Amino acid sequence: MAAVNADPEVMRWIRDGSVRDEQQTRGGIQAWESEWESEGFGLFAVEIRSTGELAGFTGLSVPHFLPEVLPAVEVGWRLGRSHWGQGLATEAAAAAVRFGFEERGLERIVSIAQVGNAASERVMTKLGMQPVRETVSPTCGRQVRVFELSSDEYLTTSR
Repeated sequence: MAAVNADPEVMRWIRDGSVRDEQQTRGGIQAWESEWESEGFGLFAVEIRSTGELAGFTGLSVPHFLPEVLPAVEVGWRLGRSHWGQGLATEAAAAAVRFGFEERGLERIVSIAQVGNAASERVMTKLGMQPVRETVSPTCGRQVRVFELSSDEYLTTSR
């Protein structure tokens, strides 16, 4: 995961675009593990089935960085560049959304992307999410677009 986080192209759309070193990555993983304990959901490793190679992560988290959307649970993902364009983000994020609605009984799930991150917005659209607002992230001053999917919408489209 440290190699993924150290790639400037991967991190381009994450907060202020800064890369993360191994120590920062370890701290992030510890925070993700804590969220599993406190919230009953969190991030999953995304692995390539045929090789076991770590591609990145997907999963659910509380978007504390954007208080105006709270209470909310966000689906997110981050994949290494060699795994882009293969449908992995959509497949993995769809599994996380399914887990959130079917296993955790969530009423809505949001996803947040910086304006201009067309690849992430395509994934959100494939998940059935709709844009609901634009705002500025207080963590980095960048414009973000918030997408949303309700459990009712999910149940209607997943059948």
